[in-house]
Amino acid sequence: MIGDVVARPGRMAVLERIQDLREQHSIDLAVMNAENVAGGFSITPSLADELFSAGIDVMTSGNHIFDKREVIPYIERNSRLLRPANYPPNSPGKGMWVGEVKGVGVAVLNLIGRVFMGPADDPFRAADDLIAAIPPDVKIRLVDIHAEATSEKAAMGWYLDGRVSAVVGTHTHVQTADERILTEGTAFLTDLGMTGSYAGVIGMDRHDVITRFTSAVYKRADHSTGTVRICAALIDIDEETGRAREISRLSLPHEQ
Repeated sequence: MIGDVVARPGRMAVLERIQDLREQHSIDLAVMNAENVAGGFSITPSLADELFSAGIDVMTSGNHIFDKREVIPYIERNSRLLRPANYPPNSPGKGMWVGEVKGVGVAVLNLIGRVFMGPADDPFRAADDLIAAIPPDVKIRLVDIHAEATSEKAAMGWYLDGRVSAVVGTHTHVQTADERILTEGTAFLTDLGMTGSYAGVIGMDRHDVITRFTSAVYKRADHSTGTVRICAALIDIDEETGRAREISRLSLPHEQ
């Protein structure tokens, strides 16, 4: 699972490396968070198609998913691009994808936190509803919890322990070092981290961001360039039980 892919630097890193990574690590399913792909804000249909064609199987998102209005009709017709499931029921798109990978049933769930975030329904209740809707023979279940507070992500991990294969966090753009298998077999990582330029502030131009913190007059930040890294997690899951066997972090330099 690949952390928040930010703007062109992150996008190009994924496009150029995804096939090599799939082969090197024998990856059966590649999931990435796509809410920052287009200049740091949302994703466009053409960029989504390009990433799917390159080797990404499913994309999750978060609070920026609808910043580009052209994504609305696209997300309605493409079930592999997800929005948070606990958005209001009339929101475009879906919060869960269920399909098959090499004949094995897989579900990918997308949730958004509520602490320090915009309005959303209860992600814990939404998770219960989603899990109840998954066919019982679909054992492999991956959850992206897009949230600001580490405590909310950790709570979700323990709440779903034993009911899903993995709970990983996104949104902060800072990879954490707490990957582990929880008591009942769920892999957990508080935040996957960012795939993009580390020459700025969480993928955005550092001068623009500093101005926002130090002045009452500022513009929307552009994305930064240079010093690109790919941050992700590799998760090995038992196909019969859905329990995670291993989770390991990736933080790879990428030259462009």
